[in-house]
Amino acid sequence: MSELSNNEAGRGFTHVYTATYEDLQTIGNGGQLTIATIPAGGAVELAGVYESVAFAGTTSLVIDVGTTAGDPDEFIDALDVDAMTAPVFNTGDAFTGGQSQPVGGTSTAASIILEVTDAAIASATAGEIVIGLRIVDLGQFA
Repeated sequence: MSELSNNEAGRGFTHVYTATYEDLQTIGNGGQLTIATIPAGGAVELAGVYESVAFAGTTSLVIDVGTTAGDPDEFIDALDVDAMTAPVFNTGDAFTGGQSQPVGGTSTAASIILEVTDAAIASATAGEIVIGLRIVDLGQFA
């Protein structure tokens, strides 16, 4: 995950993580990877996923993004990447109705986790997803 510069962040996201099929194979079926951190006093205002390169070699790729180890689905929940036809935003359990008000507010820093579920991920031969987050940080003013 990279934190964007001020010029890049002006486009709506503060953090972007790009994962190729090889990256997802490294994470593995049922595996999790920390891709960002919500700072103390912060929250996530926007979470989106874009399939920038179509996946090949698998038809069962599902991802979750959130803060709860074991079931990280607060921001993106059970997204079937293979079925995506357009970018997907704010589908997690903490978002209701796809609103864009901050969720996941925390008084201590919290890891944002990507979880991969795909029994055939080792067979993937192509594919890439881009995960964008807009993280607000009121703690920076404390």
